[in-house]
Amino acid sequence: MAPQGVQKTVEVEPVIPPLPEGYTYATVSDKISSIVLGQRWRRGWFAGFAGAFLLVMLLLYAICYLFVKGVGIWGINIPVAWGFAITSFVWWIGIGHAGTLISAILLLLHQRWRTSINRFAEAMTIFAVACAALFPLLHMGRPWLFYWLFPYYPSYMGTWPQFRSPLVWDVFAVSTYFTVSLIFWYVGLIPDLATLRDRAHTRFKQIVYGMMSLGWRGSAIHWSRYEMASLLLAGLATPLVVSVHTVVSFDFTIAIVPGWHSTIFPPYFVAGAIYSGFAMVLTLAIPLRKFYHLEEFITLRHLDNCAKVMLGTGLIVAYGYMMETYMALYSGDIFEKFMTHNREMGPYWFIYVIVLLFNVLLPQSLWSRRVRRSVPALFALSLIINIGMWTERFMIVVVSLHRDFTPSAWGLFIPTSWDWAVLVGTLGLFTALFYLFIRYLPAISIFETRRELAEEKEGK
Repeated sequence: MAPQGVQKTVEVEPVIPPLPEGYTYATVSDKISSIVLGQRWRRGWFAGFAGAFLLVMLLLYAICYLFVKGVGIWGINIPVAWGFAITSFVWWIGIGHAGTLISAILLLLHQRWRTSINRFAEAMTIFAVACAALFPLLHMGRPWLFYWLFPYYPSYMGTWPQFRSPLVWDVFAVSTYFTVSLIFWYVGLIPDLATLRDRAHTRFKQIVYGMMSLGWRGSAIHWSRYEMASLLLAGLATPLVVSVHTVVSFDFTIAIVPGWHSTIFPPYFVAGAIYSGFAMVLTLAIPLRKFYHLEEFITLRHLDNCAKVMLGTGLIVAYGYMMETYMALYSGDIFEKFMTHNREMGPYWFIYVIVLLFNVLLPQSLWSRRVRRSVPALFALSLIINIGMWTERFMIVVVSLHRDFTPSAWGLFIPTSWDWAVLVGTLGLFTALFYLFIRYLPAISIFETRRELAEEKEGK
């Protein structure tokens, strides 16, 4: 107890408001719409887009050469028939999950901190799924016959898709996920497109944004229908966060390959998807708030909450790693034991070290509030986690395949320059699409920010 006459002081953590003080409806609209309608950062934008566009050209060149020569230009072989293509496919699909979680699940849970990051997170989902969809098509060997996978294709030979094939499951999962995410993203854009239409200075922009806003006038009936559509789409998109990556995990769990045949894969894959997705959100949010001076909208509170989600899902991923090792030893299966030993001591031992270091050990620094509120530290950790999660998918796909049940079926996968070209090219495609998005569409929701501003004033 403190002595009498001595007042005990308690240090109170400062509360960071979700929205900046001193802003009005007009200033919020001016700040966000000026990024699209103004000419700020034009040189920096063109420099960044030019670099991303060069990588897109590299991707197109690699794809054209792949069509001419075939998948033999990659490092895949027997037994490693799945290489970078399926590794990157799973990684890109996982990145898109954070956008759906932020936009749909947090909307249903009435989490106000999603307001400043949900718009570009939803765009990230669309672009990531677009990149992911390329890899199964390129890996098919005959990508021009991709339409054979659709069940309604009227084949004159009377053949139907093999519904027991994970490739067909992926078609359903990815196409459904992309369609719902695209509709949800576009519906959320409609009020802001009307704002850009009313603030545009040229006739061309007024016509384009006017057509895209679908005649929005902000009437009561428009808002009523908008709210109903948003809730219905959010309710429809919420199960997709769990179902899509669960279906992707079935690509592996239905096989008898040691390291794949595991019941822990569905929740483990979902947690890993959200983990890498929130890491990509931070990778995009930190430069965006820096170069466009949006620190008052994307605050340390947003970054801190994203870091907490990463910490929680990272712990689930770490639990998955431990359970894989434990179940391999507990099962008594010599092949499962060898798979675990091969990951740790085999030719790809350094992959296992990177996975544990980048996905488990280094992210434990997020327990510290100082690290969660440090912008450079968060940006570095987001890059580390993205690299680590891609490496984890490589470990699952390649390391599990390269040594089969018998030594006569063993082999090594060594990626070629074409493997790297396609991977780096999709990174360029994703970046180029994101540059176009922030240049021509509002990266932060204008109407939701104004609504939060009104609710704050009413609360005061």
